[in-house]
Amino acid sequence: MTTGDGPVVTGGILSRLLSRTRTIIYEETVSDSILQTFRETGAYLKGHFRLTSGLHSSEYLQSALVLQHPELAERLGRKLAEGMPKDQVQIVVSPALGGLIIGHEVARAMGARFLFTERDPAGPAGKGSAKMTLRRGFFLTPGENAVVIEDVVTTGGSTREVIELLQAAGVKVLGVGSVIDRSGGRVDLGVPRVALATLDAVAWTPEECPLCKQGLPVEKPGSRAVS
Repeated sequence: MTTGDGPVVTGGILSRLLSRTRTIIYEETVSDSILQTFRETGAYLKGHFRLTSGLHSSEYLQSALVLQHPELAERLGRKLAEGMPKDQVQIVVSPALGGLIIGHEVARAMGARFLFTERDPAGPAGKGSAKMTLRRGFFLTPGENAVVIEDVVTTGGSTREVIELLQAAGVKVLGVGSVIDRSGGRVDLGVPRVALATLDAVAWTPEECPLCKQGLPVEKPGSRAVS
């Protein structure tokens, strides 16, 4: 189709490219907005941090400082729920402690039941357990559909444990969502994954950490003790 001003494309490759460009612009706008929220609430920290994964980084996103505000938690939960699979989801599951608030808000937005996993403090022979488990009377029914929600994904270790626990119980995991993806999109959990903001944040092993080599003290701001 043409007009006096030249051709107007109504379909085809160019139309798809324009649509994708609009999507990218929207995603970048959402990502910038989320990160700005972290900055405004003092949740985007700079320094020398030891992450839950054990890696070290010069950046830390303390999502609890954002999610302490109910109106922000509700807004982020709704946004994250919009990106989740549209199949019927019966349960939303989050690893404690960081995923609790955002997972509950996503479950509320999706009209689903909310469960959380935690690490057994006793474990075998009272030595503690490195694996996530369901406690407090929570139960799973084979054939249920679930999504897993985290606050921040770095290596995806805790999220992967939750996925494996659910799949072992016969639950179908349809997707994973997080407020922040620190991996730059590189973490592969074997299911579709979405994040409201993606960072390509640098992290090092303790042996490779340049901040350690400078003798700078390390902070451990997360919710789980790491060795």
